[in-house]
Amino acid sequence: MGKRIDGQAVHAFIVLAASSVLLCGCSAFLRPQEKRADAQLLPTVGNQARGLVTFIERSDGVQVTYNLSGMPPNSDHALQVHERGDCNAADGSSAGQVFSPAAERLKSGARVEGDLGNIHADANGVATGFIVAPDVSLDGIRSVLQRAVLLHHDATDPYAYPQHGAGPALACGLIRQ
Repeated sequence: MGKRIDGQAVHAFIVLAASSVLLCGCSAFLRPQEKRADAQLLPTVGNQARGLVTFIERSDGVQVTYNLSGMPPNSDHALQVHERGDCNAADGSSAGQVFSPAAERLKSGARVEGDLGNIHADANGVATGFIVAPDVSLDGIRSVLQRAVLLHHDATDPYAYPQHGAGPALACGLIRQ
């Protein structure tokens, strides 16, 4: 004859088995939380450019995804993070200079961290895509959080020395989590 198992042992076995299944099944949902921030760009006075810019921390930098409209057709524009999170000035000038925590803008041939790159608007004045910015982050000294991202009228060369302006701002938005 077989051994008889009492109710407590059966109950303990069922609880253990159910817990194991739950833990294994939930492990896919237990990923580290993604570091993310967004900026809703609104037009500066006299312009129509607007849209969303999203910042997601990756191992190789910050992925900057943009979906912007209202730009001149078939045009190129600089997308830049500026020092201050302030878009109150009608022309975006309250955002300050391009973000450069290491003061790299003072060195010949050095890339300014806040100069994310140039984007291209299609025939409808729309630009969508992403840029990976290796020199910024979402925390620490190189953090873009609580700063402003500006879409400028002109494209720029991030390695030019001396630095030249990217023209007036078409749109400005605050980078927030």
